[in-house]
Amino acid sequence: MTIAPSKAPAEKGVQLVVRSWRDYVVYVGFVVVFLYFAATQGANFLNGTTLVNIVTQATPITIMAVGAVFVLSLGEIDLSIGSTVALAALSAAVTLQVSGAWWVAALAGLAVGAAVGLVNGLFVTLVRLPSFLVTLATMGLVAGLAQQITNLQSVPVTDAAFGWLFGGGTLLGVPILIWWSAVAAVIGWHVLRQRRFGAHVLAVGNNASAARVSGIRVTRVRIAVFMLSGMTAALAGLLYAGRLAGATYTLGTTDLMSVLAAVIVGGTALTGGKASMIGAVVGSLFMSMINYGLLLAGLTVAQQEIVRGVIILIAVSLSLRGKKGS
Repeated sequence: MTIAPSKAPAEKGVQLVVRSWRDYVVYVGFVVVFLYFAATQGANFLNGTTLVNIVTQATPITIMAVGAVFVLSLGEIDLSIGSTVALAALSAAVTLQVSGAWWVAALAGLAVGAAVGLVNGLFVTLVRLPSFLVTLATMGLVAGLAQQITNLQSVPVTDAAFGWLFGGGTLLGVPILIWWSAVAAVIGWHVLRQRRFGAHVLAVGNNASAARVSGIRVTRVRIAVFMLSGMTAALAGLLYAGRLAGATYTLGTTDLMSVLAAVIVGGTALTGGKASMIGAVVGSLFMSMINYGLLLAGLTVAQQEIVRGVIILIAVSLSLRGKKGS
């Protein structure tokens, strides 16, 4: 009579320990990779300039990861974010040349991202198409528009205010890009964990039918999340344009896998209903550190792609395996 009660808590305790370990995969991986590069690269890696560069180069990925957390929390996916980066950056750059006002250009870029997200959300909710297919289609559509809008030509960004705010400035001695990362992470965490909207997103991701019965406007939540994803991608495009002092249709073309890897490794479930905003931010820094460390190691572009792919595959496999087991 006393064996069963004592055995059940023990088994439950073991499950909790395993789940907790899996949830910290991104943090363990970050520390291991950091120590590896610190040991192999020495002072070339362990200096203030390198560490600041890792954070600043991760900023666009961090911004997009914030939006991707909400999308994946719904059990959806947005493949169009990379193309949206380029279109928003080009739209802002062209608007800046025409209007001469940095804030008008910024609003134009963000409006492009919101429009792309709205289209994605409407097709997913009203037409009831899978988000994978919808965003795959809009990815190609938006990429084509980005190439067409300037006939494959880059557009310079020379406005000082735009350049300071979206890339090259410093505030209180800290690069403005680090401020963007910190603000995005704090707002994303607050909305996800402290606001009703975040609770509704997780509820829809867990069980959309139950969420609808409980009074949650599922369609509105889904459309809002896709618009948020588009706007975070547009903001990333503005940051690229400000940092590089120009925009081109190739911006963001390689960011999709880094964003998805950062979010999934950070603890957000592909199937929805589970999210970690802090984990996604650490995941974006993890990906940036890998890129920068491989560059310092002197690897060729092909070798960097191979190593990066292997690391991403291992990290994502551990993360998804942990979610499946739990």
